[in-house]
Amino acid sequence: MVNKQFKRCLRLILASVFAFTLNSNATAEGGALRSHDSIRLPDLGSPSDQYLTPAEEIRLGQAFMQKIRETQKVVDDPLIAEYVQDLGNKLLKRSEAAAQPFNFFVIEDPVINAFAGPGGHIGIFSGLILATQSESELASVIAHEIAHVTQKHLLRAFDAANQMSGKTAALILAAILVGVTTSSPDAGIAVASGVQASALQEQINFTRSNEQEADHVGIRILAESNFDPRAMPVFFERLTHASRLYESGIPEILRTHPVTTNRIADSLGRAEEYPYKQYTGSISYFLVREALRAKQFSNPDKAVKHFSSGLKEGRHLNKEAHQYGYVLALTASRDYQKARRLIIELLKQRPEQPEYILAEAEILKHSGQQKSALESLGTANLLMPDNYPIAITYIVELLESQQPAEAKQVIAKVRTLRPNDPRLFRLLGQSEKQIGNDLLCLGGLLRFKQLDYVGYGDWVVVRHQ
Repeated sequence: MVNKQFKRCLRLILASVFAFTLNSNATAEGGALRSHDSIRLPDLGSPSDQYLTPAEEIRLGQAFMQKIRETQKVVDDPLIAEYVQDLGNKLLKRSEAAAQPFNFFVIEDPVINAFAGPGGHIGIFSGLILATQSESELASVIAHEIAHVTQKHLLRAFDAANQMSGKTAALILAAILVGVTTSSPDAGIAVASGVQASALQEQINFTRSNEQEADHVGIRILAESNFDPRAMPVFFERLTHASRLYESGIPEILRTHPVTTNRIADSLGRAEEYPYKQYTGSISYFLVREALRAKQFSNPDKAVKHFSSGLKEGRHLNKEAHQYGYVLALTASRDYQKARRLIIELLKQRPEQPEYILAEAEILKHSGQQKSALESLGTANLLMPDNYPIAITYIVELLESQQPAEAKQVIAKVRTLRPNDPRLFRLLGQSEKQIGNDLLCLGGLLRFKQLDYVGYGDWVVVRHQ
């Protein structure tokens, strides 16, 4: 029988972690949060019903994502979000949690790290995607995080702490959770200063064993998903060797996921059990990578210079993707004529590539040809009705063109595949508002003239403006 006091302590500590991450990383100027310091839970797994019921875990996951969205710059671009979700789902099918819905998302931040949160929420920082050199390397990190969830590593830590005295257990749990949320082992150790040295050392060793187990499971998931199982040790080894180039001395992922020579050797040994073959990553991986690279530049002219020189000097992983990044940079700098010429050439190579279709529509729109942009999106949506990014972009453009009835028709079709998508709820609300109708929200008729729609989970929060 589970100790009720311990369970209550667990909930209190989880709640306090959210408060800690919101307050402990404030800077001296105005108490602003440093974007990459808030909410780091790299080892959080999926607690079993013994400690958290499924409903409690869902609520905890929702609270987790709410805080993430409040404190982090979650990438809302449908193309990037859809790619990462699809990649995560492909890996998930080969895991022990194939039937569990996971949410994979990207945070726009140069930090090289990833984390798994409660309720199957897995975040990847854009800096990590840019640090990878192949789709298999990116997949290896995601597979590793999935393994943390499927192997219930946080639960194991709770269970181990539960075997100790109440005070020691609380301090150990605080050390674990504070340590991972701040990406600082020292912070966790400071919190647990009253814990016996032997108990703390045992917990640290336990965390290292979690990393090794996540490697083993992740490598199996990689291989069975047709990705290179050697990508995991290769990626971590490259980051370890390159750590001297980082201002902080070591990338965040090596702080939150400690890498040793033995761990790399063990992972490589596991990977070598699978036969060697050539692995080719999808073009979408390279396109998403360059789109994130373009987002890094606050000055569009600097972005243009980066991509232009990269093409001239051959400094790129994939020439076609680098050309796409160049198109995005030219569009941002308002050189629409040159951007249009380049995107037309790319479309000749891949006429059905969603990234190229949407890039051309964006160029047409900003160059004063909104009608042509709408026609292009409408045709693409007709030919590829299941493509989510194209459908979403088409809906947004219809609404901007004051065509809410047409937008509602597209929304209805997409909702047959994604009935609980929060973005669709928001767009449906905007279309109803333009039409002047009441908003039908989850079976309830809400009558307001001025509305603000905010998607959250399966719900739409309606507030007065």
